[in-house]
Amino acid sequence: MNLHAIRAIYLFELARTWRTLMQSIASPVISTSLYFVVFGSAIGSRMGTIDGISYGAFIIPGLIMLSLLTASISNASFGIYMPKFSGTIYEVLSAPISYVEIVIGYVGAAATKSVILGIIILATARLFIAFGIAHPLWMIAFLVLTSVTFSLFGFIIGVWADGFEKLQVIPMLIITPLTFLGGSFYSINMLPPIWQKVTLFNPVVYLISGFRWSFYGVADVSVAVSIGATLVFLALCMAVVWWIFKTGYRLKA
Repeated sequence: MNLHAIRAIYLFELARTWRTLMQSIASPVISTSLYFVVFGSAIGSRMGTIDGISYGAFIIPGLIMLSLLTASISNASFGIYMPKFSGTIYEVLSAPISYVEIVIGYVGAAATKSVILGIIILATARLFIAFGIAHPLWMIAFLVLTSVTFSLFGFIIGVWADGFEKLQVIPMLIITPLTFLGGSFYSINMLPPIWQKVTLFNPVVYLISGFRWSFYGVADVSVAVSIGATLVFLALCMAVVWWIFKTGYRLKA
């Protein structure tokens, strides 16, 4: 394992965060804070509890997950797309480092940035809404696992995209709607029976449900199922990344 190569890629990608601090950190934190103000304080104070949890506190895991998924995909996709766009990807591919080390460097940096963002948003939420964390270790585990999984997914998108506009297609048209419809602002148990069954086909439901369980000990679906679904998606992303490097798909062309 070439640790020097991994460290070089990892630190280079992290350094880009500090050069784009407003876009990488400030913008998502401010946007999420507006959700806390509007839905948590203004609207939430006029709503009842959900599963014994105040509405403002109930939406915190969903809002963190929304920012986490968006940031993970954006960081990883942009991180690998820019070397493709500038042509420096050929220098990386010709360097004496393996594909595994390349992926660890890029995906590790993207996941780290997403975890940092999630922690900052969690701390910011405390300024607006009182809440507790029933299972802090599981909360961190879900945070890290989700960040790594969707950073891998973002890496795939970055390799697939052949233009800047394609970097935003999947996050904006697929991930964000799925997150809003995945129980970010409500419990799926509040839906009619038929829509509860339909919602279970939304993979983001399992992420939000498991993450919310780590906060309050309540979940819409089994925690084991949530973890299993996330691990399956992680394995699928790893298989796709392996195929990309094996075939050179849009990397060596």
